[in-house]
Amino acid sequence: MRRLSLSNRLALLFAACTAVVSLFAGVLFSRASEAHFVELDQQLLDDKLIGLRRALDDIQAGDAEARLADELSRQADLSLRIISSDGQRMYDSSPSVPKDLPRKRGLSTVSDDGTDYRVLNAPLFLDKPDSPQLTLLLDITHHQHFLQRMQHLIWLTVGLSALATALLGAWAARSGLRPLLRMSAVASGVSAQSLNARLPEADMPPELAEMAHSFNAMLGRLDDSFQRLSAFSADIAHELRTPLSNLLTHTQVTLTRPRPLEDYREALHSNLEELQWMAQLVNDMLYLAKADHGLLMPKREPLDLAEEADVLLEFFAPLAEDARVKLSRDGHARMQGDRSMLRRALSNLLDNALRFTPAGGEVRVKIVEQPAGLSLTVENSGEGISEDLVPRLFDRFYRADPARREGSSEHAGLGLAITQSIIRAHGGQIRCESAQGWTRFIIELPRKD
Repeated sequence: MRRLSLSNRLALLFAACTAVVSLFAGVLFSRASEAHFVELDQQLLDDKLIGLRRALDDIQAGDAEARLADELSRQADLSLRIISSDGQRMYDSSPSVPKDLPRKRGLSTVSDDGTDYRVLNAPLFLDKPDSPQLTLLLDITHHQHFLQRMQHLIWLTVGLSALATALLGAWAARSGLRPLLRMSAVASGVSAQSLNARLPEADMPPELAEMAHSFNAMLGRLDDSFQRLSAFSADIAHELRTPLSNLLTHTQVTLTRPRPLEDYREALHSNLEELQWMAQLVNDMLYLAKADHGLLMPKREPLDLAEEADVLLEFFAPLAEDARVKLSRDGHARMQGDRSMLRRALSNLLDNALRFTPAGGEVRVKIVEQPAGLSLTVENSGEGISEDLVPRLFDRFYRADPARREGSSEHAGLGLAITQSIIRAHGGQIRCESAQGWTRFIIELPRKD
């Protein structure tokens, strides 16, 4: 069977709840009405019993029957039977009184030939054990008809209420679920060409506002990821176009005419440099792909960050000396991490710092131990980075220097992206700050001794 829609389920639930509540209220009202009628009948019969006892104070009197008839004539639906102490019927006020009546004292209800009676049995004389018994019968057929009509009305009300509630519930459910339908329409219209659609969060009810916010955030992430993927593909083509064009042009020029062996050797060396750069680019892209899929698994080995930084500073010392840039390191810290990966990350930061530090400038490495971990800062003096460019520094193939936007055989713009992947694989974070003539790359790592 086809499953019911959510609106139909809510409508049926509303109808069932209304039917149950209406039925419960109707039964309570019916019971209360019946109890009220019993109470009224009890009061009426008790009053008549007092009057009859007064009228029959002297049952041997000759006018007793006349006094009974006078007393009973005031209540047309009231009948009387008097039974002696030995069970003999002494008096019946009406021939229609049922023959078999309960003898138990107190109030009871009997039915005879379609007529309902309220019966009250009581002794005529309270102080005589052999007193005759009075049986008062009150015709309550009209009461019972009223209660039956009321019960029919209750069932009709329950049915109509359930039907009306089902219809109104279906309408209310569809109206209330309209934001979900709108969300479904937006989701069905999402494609690679239309990721900019958003749900109006202000128009959503509070229960769906958070869902709409999460849905919009998901669309935003998808849009951003798709834009990055598109830009990444374009950047790959852009980066590979220049070296491939160089290879093709150089090879075609070399083959235009016979050349000495040395010229061929020089051409192959030139092509080898371009091929090596392309191979490095492909390796870096594969490295980033592994990072995106959580496949970078750094080893955990004890490291002294001061020693690792000193090794890299010694490596870059000749380059810094030629550029007249001062290198320094301050601070100590130990941690558990992957030596080769962290050296690669720190090497990328130092290489960037040296390239953008003017002559006479300074590159400093600062290591600071913190209660929850440690921080490593690589900072360089020189012209700062514009604030609007800082968030894009870790994008792939992004280079802040416009002069280096075209593809070249070095610095493809993947270094900072790789550094960020390495730091994240170690459970840390990296950020950039640029102000007052200094540019700082700050790495925060958890310490796992």
